Amino acid sequence: MGYRSQSSPRRSAGQRFQKSQHEKAKTKAHKHQVRGRALGEEPQIATSEEIAEKTLNRLKRLGEQKFAVSPFSEYFDDWLINLKEVLSEFESTPAVSVDEAFVNERGRLIAKVERELSEIKEGEAALDVAAKELADNNHLLVQIDTEYAAKTRETGLRRNSEIQRLTLNVQSLEAELEHLRKTKTTFFVSFTKKAKAQKESEALRKLESAKTELESALQSFKVEQEKLHDDYEKKKQAVIEQLQRLEKEVEKLENDSSLTVRSSASEALADAVNALLERQPASSTDAAT
Repeated sequence: MGYRSQSSPRRSAGQRFQKSQHEKAKTKAHKHQVRGRALGEEPQIATSEEIAEKTLNRLKRLGEQKFAVSPFSEYFDDWLINLKEVLSEFESTPAVSVDEAFVNERGRLIAKVERELSEIKEGEAALDVAAKELADNNHLLVQIDTEYAAKTRETGLRRNSEIQRLTLNVQSLEAELEHLRKTKTTFFVSFTKKAKAQKESEALRKLESAKTELESALQSFKVEQEKLHDDYEKKKQAVIEQLQRLEKEVEKLENDSSLTVRSSASEALADAVNALLERQPASSTDAAT
């Protein structure tokens, strides 16, 4: 429902609304004058300065109006209707003579604020999506922590079990080797010194192999744990960065970014009203005062 130039061949719903408001205001003023004359009273006609002052005050209040809670875009339509009603009442006043320059400027400013508020409304819709995504990422972060803790616990249990098995094997081979070394060769012993040496050599080889297996297992579990931790940190950092970005976007929901836009529009329209008053000649009512 935008304003267009009066010289345009096409008439929007906003113009029909403006004409209707203009005619209603004229009729209301006429009825008031007729009642005044019937009662023997002098008709009270507001001057253009009085009308302008009232209009400027209303524009100022609209420019300073703050909306309660988000989504702030829910208030935009009512605010625009109130703005247009203020202008329509100003233009329909008999003391005000609206010219083409004012109509064009008013139409341009209304179209501008409507466009800017529409963009903010679209932005708020995107922020609602961001808020949901933020909640989802918070849940994902908890899930990543839970999964990492479960995998770490599972790896730890498997590591402890395997290391314990390999350690016991090493200890057993160490005990076997120690026993062989303490065994003395005599005439009654069933093996010779050469056989004993071969037994010790075989036991030592097995022991060294078991120790190597144990060290390899320890290193393997260490690498596995480091990889598990690195993957966890990468996933977590990616989600944290996403959360930080979304939090900045969602913070915008707490601030009414339309206030600056609406304030600027109200001030610009007030300037247009003042400029119109400077251009139009003083009315007979104004001159009499």
